[in-house]
Amino acid sequence: MRSVSTGSAPAAIGPYSQAVECNGMVFVSGQLPVDPMTGEMPDTPAEQARRALENVRAIVESSGCTMADCVKVTIYLTDLSAFVQVNEVYKEFFAEPYPARSCIEVSAVPKGAMLEIDAIAIRSS
Repeated sequence: MRSVSTGSAPAAIGPYSQAVECNGMVFVSGQLPVDPMTGEMPDTPAEQARRALENVRAIVESSGCTMADCVKVTIYLTDLSAFVQVNEVYKEFFAEPYPARSCIEVSAVPKGAMLEIDAIAIRSS
């Protein structure tokens, strides 16, 4: 197992890695919609989804994979009424065949964000 990290995504805010790679599988920790340069978060669910997915992409690409290598994504929303807005942004980052996905409503995510997104990618042979 090796840790994966990049300055193009926010640093971990606790005792965990941005991602770990094990046997060609990359497990990306939940990404908040935090801009790694400013530490700021956008205001709308769509903008937050875009920022969180940009962070996921930066980590996935730093591992040597692409977003097309993602096989599973989980989206944690603090308000499920943002589902449609988030889906519109999600389609900008993934193409068919889309990864398997779960999207659930949670009571809160760190830093008061509206959402958090994690992913699993598998290195193409």
